[in-house]
Amino acid sequence: MGIIRRTAAALVYLAMTTATVSAQRSNNETVYFRAVADFFRLSPTEVSILADWQLPPDEIPVVLFVAHHAGVSPEALVALRSSGKTWTDLSRRYQVDASALYIPLPDTADAGILAGAYRRYRALPADRWSEVTLSDRDIIALVNVRILAQTLRRSPEDVLRACRDGRSFVDVFASLLRSQEAGAPVPE
Repeated sequence: MGIIRRTAAALVYLAMTTATVSAQRSNNETVYFRAVADFFRLSPTEVSILADWQLPPDEIPVVLFVAHHAGVSPEALVALRSSGKTWTDLSRRYQVDASALYIPLPDTADAGILAGAYRRYRALPADRWSEVTLSDRDIIALVNVRILAQTLRRSPEDVLRACRDGRSFVDVFASLLRSQEAGAPVPE
């Protein structure tokens, strides 16, 4: 009986902690997570659970993208990421290479925060893009730019223009959404 009580108490504590963390989440994060959930055709609750696992919000779409392409559970990826594995390691391990992450951009487009990645893509023919090595930052940006562009029905160039170093994709999404709702141009 003692084990059952302790387990029940632990579950109640976990539920209360999850509710508290969720209640503290910013409105921008809530809207961003809803967009991520829509993109992956998941319920917002499923994405919220991932957010409660102490991952940076910008990495949650990466978990879902790699899990989807690799056919593994998001929970397994979160556990590996929490143990210190990089997105570069995980994408290599699960064979989600640079060709799966590539987003078409015109050669003349300013790739902004992805300029280094696009130099590496453009240095090789498309059939060798699997050889391109991407940093964690590149992987996070490629996944988020794809999701924001498709969700907001904007070009990847528009999303990249709105990205500034040090600015989270949650903030970029909120800014683009506000400008879209106001009918304003993309913030520079």
